[in-house]
Amino acid sequence: MSDEFALNKAAERGARAQRLLDDDLLKEAFETLDRDYAKAWRETAARDTDARERLWQAVQIVGKVRDHLVTVVNGGKLAQRELNDIAGRKRFGIV
Repeated sequence: MSDEFALNKAAERGARAQRLLDDDLLKEAFETLDRDYAKAWRETAARDTDARERLWQAVQIVGKVRDHLVTVVNGGKLAQRELNDIAGRKRFGIV
């Protein structure tokens, strides 16, 4: 039962993450941050390595947040498939 609880929790987290990724405001935020950080990075003087490094890290962090949400979505999809398999086995008395 605790496995099903964990699977349900993962499936719900995946669905929530998908809703976030589908949200127009969050999409706009990611796009704006990507664009603005990359633009600032390109426009920073080459000798200002500290500022360029911070901006580069900011660009990378935005991508990592997006990637994390995608990972949660994929984990949720997998959990939902496992829950569907469990439900099917229960229906046919295979559990």
